[in-house]
Amino acid sequence: MMPAKPNHDSGTDTSSQIMVVDDDRLVLATLTRGLKSRGYEVSGFASGNEALLAYRLDPPDLVMLDMRMPGLSGTETAAGMLAHAHRPILMLSAYDDRAIVHEAVKLGVAGYLIKPIEVNQIVPTIEATLARFAEIAALMANTEKLRDGMEQNRTISTAVGILMERAGLTPDQAFEHLRQLARHQRRGLREVTAEIIQATTLINSAASPRP
Repeated sequence: MMPAKPNHDSGTDTSSQIMVVDDDRLVLATLTRGLKSRGYEVSGFASGNEALLAYRLDPPDLVMLDMRMPGLSGTETAAGMLAHAHRPILMLSAYDDRAIVHEAVKLGVAGYLIKPIEVNQIVPTIEATLARFAEIAALMANTEKLRDGMEQNRTISTAVGILMERAGLTPDQAFEHLRQLARHQRRGLREVTAEIIQATTLINSAASPRP
């Protein structure tokens, strides 16, 4: 299942399926109810284990996933989801979750949102994320086999996350920066993003204390 093209006339794509995962029942109910009122098909889960099982049965178009949950954590849940099928994941973060955000970025999540969250404020982010994911999928369909294409999607998402964290960019700004960089250097997007990830890995490794 790949995300359908957003319906810009209504502001949302009513065919888009969103999974919301949060152990806070009030937050879960509020987001689920609010997103349904905007025309999305929404499924809500209060634990990472339940969400991961449902994801493996039928991956949605987008996941909104709380970072801090008892049992299976947000990052563990995201890792399990992305290992099965790559879909855009927006992590729900508190202001003091910087270390966890860093781990999530390395997994290849699409972005993160800071709590508290208002539905009317996050709809543009959801639409932009779905559109970006669909655009990447379309690019891959023209040039890559499915297996290689899914890996490229993961690579691009990881590079976008790195630029968001390091340069303070939004997901859209980070993706556009990657496209402009690839065009300017006359290289493929896959090559540029892989190079960014490799350089970041080397820098992190050099900065880590040695035993």
